[in-house]
Amino acid sequence: CGNGSRCVCRFAYLKGIAGPRMTFETLAGPVSGEVKGRSVKVLMPLPSQLKLDLDLEKDPAWNTIDFVNTGVPHVVVQVEDLDNHPVMEQGRALRDHEYFSPEGTNANFIQVLGPDLISMRTYERGVEDETLACGTGAVASAIIAAERGLVKPPIGVRTRSGEILTITFKKEGDRFQEVWMEGNTTIVYEGKLHEEAL
Repeated sequence: CGNGSRCVCRFAYLKGIAGPRMTFETLAGPVSGEVKGRSVKVLMPLPSQLKLDLDLEKDPAWNTIDFVNTGVPHVVVQVEDLDNHPVMEQGRALRDHEYFSPEGTNANFIQVLGPDLISMRTYERGVEDETLACGTGAVASAIIAAERGLVKPPIGVRTRSGEILTITFKKEGDRFQEVWMEGNTTIVYEGKLHEEAL
């Protein structure tokens, strides 16, 4: 979880567990991060398995479907009218498509807003619904949009929540390097577990 990784960095920094720069282990591999106030950037796993124009049996009205793994699998579909796109219906169909079985995939729908800005909506597997933001989906969407020549880094990705995540990377030949995701974090709640519950 890319956004979760950013939040872990800020939490660890605020609690004195780590300095403003840190590295920690995840199931997708080590993640390095840097805290600057509310803004946190993390070095993401390198994209892999990039495939443009997947040949899936699908409704002919659907647009081109691309795929990349950014620590977890993501499909990316460019659309004309993101606000009115049937994200739930198409997202669920893509998530459960036999091509991606048995694990399934996350589904991102993007609209290009400018030479360095896209808007994104994501149907997340596991949640089985649209979410307000998906960090690995933002990275996948930026990588695919750049690979198609639609945008250039740094790329702003506006999520459903309205927040903008900034994706930067370098490309050497056909390989992406140093993929960073940056955005604000917000402390929502602090609680205390009573000793009787332990």
